[in-house]
Amino acid sequence: MKWSEWEPFYQHILEVMGYDREADKKAALLLRELLLKSKNCILLTELKERVGEQVYVFGAGPSLDEKLNRKFDGTLIASDGATSALLENNIIPHIIVTDLDGRFEDIKRANELGSTVVVHAHGDNTDKLRMYVPRLKNVLGTCQTEPLDIVYNFGGFTDGDRAAFLAEELGAKRIFLVGFDFGDVVGKWSKPNLNTHVSIWESKKKKFQIAEILLDWLRRNGRAEIIEI
Repeated sequence: MKWSEWEPFYQHILEVMGYDREADKKAALLLRELLLKSKNCILLTELKERVGEQVYVFGAGPSLDEKLNRKFDGTLIASDGATSALLENNIIPHIIVTDLDGRFEDIKRANELGSTVVVHAHGDNTDKLRMYVPRLKNVLGTCQTEPLDIVYNFGGFTDGDRAAFLAEELGAKRIFLVGFDFGDVVGKWSKPNLNTHVSIWESKKKKFQIAEILLDWLRRNGRAEIIEI
């Protein structure tokens, strides 16, 4: 997704969620600074070389657990908290897409086992950026405002739909969405403090609605075929 295509969606997100554009810009600049200082970043061209035509994107929805007892033949991308579910099932994702809201100890363990971490900067996670980014390796930076030289914006809002946009950008021809549930229940893998599925809260409902809109756009405008399983 080009910036000109993303900008109207981003403006809608700012209005619906009450976010601050300037705070998002500062977070993107901070992430860039941390990546340069830590010398732990990789570039988009490097990541493209590691991705195949068939990509599985794992969401953190309540249906995820029941869908992990099969073989996944392709590139595996975990969205944030889904990383923990995959590790519990002895599955190591090739890529993790996260704004650092998930269980960092699991993200770090997967990273040490070979997962590339795509870290997202936004106005509300600057403390986590400072705390966690220097502890990771093979990091690709993303943001939701204007992209910088080594901090990209491929489109997408929540970790799950942003992972799908990433797969599209990386050249996937088929994107399988696993554990993507946009109903009235939030999966236990969505937040570190959850140990069971819970009823959706208002801000999460808004995020789900935006994610569905973006995934619909990707289905209609992207090159990859998107399949829910």
